[in-house]
Amino acid sequence: MLKVSVPAGLPAGWCCAVCLFVAIACVGLAADLLTKHWAFQALGMPGAYHTERSVYWIWQDVAGFQTALNTGGLFGLGAGWTPVLSVLSIVFLVGILFYTALWGWRSLFLSAILGMITAGICGNLFDRLGWHGLIYPAWYPPEIAGQKVYAVRDWILCMIGTFQWPNFNIADALLVCSIILLLLHNLLFDTAGSAPAKDSG
Repeated sequence: MLKVSVPAGLPAGWCCAVCLFVAIACVGLAADLLTKHWAFQALGMPGAYHTERSVYWIWQDVAGFQTALNTGGLFGLGAGWTPVLSVLSIVFLVGILFYTALWGWRSLFLSAILGMITAGICGNLFDRLGWHGLIYPAWYPPEIAGQKVYAVRDWILCMIGTFQWPNFNIADALLVCSIILLLLHNLLFDTAGSAPAKDSG
């Protein structure tokens, strides 16, 4: 049987935690980039199709696919601040990796959450840096036509009644879910850590 030896000085569980972190980060990033590529190949750039066919409905008037370009952050906040958001993403990414190396091994649940956050940050950072290779077509406004796109590719559309939720992608979903799970983890951790010790007397 193959045995994996952990170098001396590393805490117990460190190897499993790192493997889980890397696996979730890689799978999440691949899922995000592949689905973005598929959506934009299938539906084209925003505005490339007739208005009546701009949405591919999975559930009529509730959920479907529609491409959009977001120059801001989650929910479209900070629109037009792509360079600033790119720098912040890199800073957060370095911080997450540093935190994972120091404390992520303490809980596999925490390692999984940090992997989700890393996948979400990397997926949207990939787009903000223009690595998707999209170019604004000639029928876009003259000031941007022919220029490289530095924006996040969104493609999931959800309706809440008559309200259209801002289009999002898998990276966004990973970030939102990971924040919720992180809050839950901290709540459980604090509750467990603050449990009063039983009186031995």
